[in-house]
Amino acid sequence: MPLLLGGLTLAGSQRPPAEKGLKDYYKAYFPVGVAVSPQGLKGAEGELIKQQFNSITPENAMKMGPIHPEENRYFWKDADEIVQFAQDHHLRVRGHNLLWHEQTPRWLFKNADGSTVSKDVLLQRLHDHIDTVVKRYKGKIYAWDVVNEAISDNPQEFLRDSEWYKICGEDFIAKAFEYAHAADPSAVLFYNDYNTERPEKRDRIIKLLKKLKAAKVPIDAVGLQGHWSLQEPTEPELRAALDEYKALGLKIQITELDVSIYPWEKERRARCPDESDAFTPELEQKQAAQYKMFFKVFRDYKNVLTGVTFWNISDKYTWLDTYPVPGRKNYPLLFDQNQKPKKAFYEVVKF
Repeated sequence: MPLLLGGLTLAGSQRPPAEKGLKDYYKAYFPVGVAVSPQGLKGAEGELIKQQFNSITPENAMKMGPIHPEENRYFWKDADEIVQFAQDHHLRVRGHNLLWHEQTPRWLFKNADGSTVSKDVLLQRLHDHIDTVVKRYKGKIYAWDVVNEAISDNPQEFLRDSEWYKICGEDFIAKAFEYAHAADPSAVLFYNDYNTERPEKRDRIIKLLKKLKAAKVPIDAVGLQGHWSLQEPTEPELRAALDEYKALGLKIQITELDVSIYPWEKERRARCPDESDAFTPELEQKQAAQYKMFFKVFRDYKNVLTGVTFWNISDKYTWLDTYPVPGRKNYPLLFDQNQKPKKAFYEVVKF
């Protein structure tokens, strides 16, 4: 008789043992990770991390603004706590991230008189930041998202018109990788971005990666964030993207996976009065089917895919609860608000 699990029928199978986690199901494929905050290391969520995952990524604690708020002051507490948790429980750590246009402290771009710094000054500050952070965690962090989201969302542009680009041109990207490699030659160095499967952006990301490789920049891998939805990417789009990145000879990871129940939106907006945030059975089934497809593809690419990381632990809290529509609840993960497996979880582990 088929066994019903939260409404999902698993014919001819048994309920997965409580002690068996994603990391165990995918042991022969790739590590499975999750983005965390210090608060998420405690209580039921902390237990879920230890049960399900063998890799963690600091969600915010290592971004430049939180970890280096003033020129001569670093804030290590949160990042140290996350790394210590990983050490205590034998988890791998992905460092995230060393350079981004957001969550960057304003002092970085300014002289004492408020004027904009020169390229030389900015690159020196970048070097000092990367050198300090990477060396602190050398031997404890196996991989770094070195440069995050440098490609423009505008199809008519190449690089994002950030302060980094305005002051340094394209050079800041190569320099960031050089500084990170010098600080820890053993670390796996990633370029990380979103919408990496959309052809118009994928082409520009690949252009950047080819330029970096041709210039002998020490880049090892590309991170496909995986902030996806019920609508995209399709299976052909995902396979086409993985094939193109694979052809570059770089390692690939899915670095920030979640599956929104709403279509993609980039710009923040207010919630509409009649906008529902109910997680209906229909949405739950569509999400389960989408996750099933994604992980089937991931398994097919196990020889090039070296990790899959979810962006947040459970539906109790996700960044999508506040972005792009503040106050609109999203349910993008494999575990519900009580840290219990959803239909999507069982589809992911049933293979």
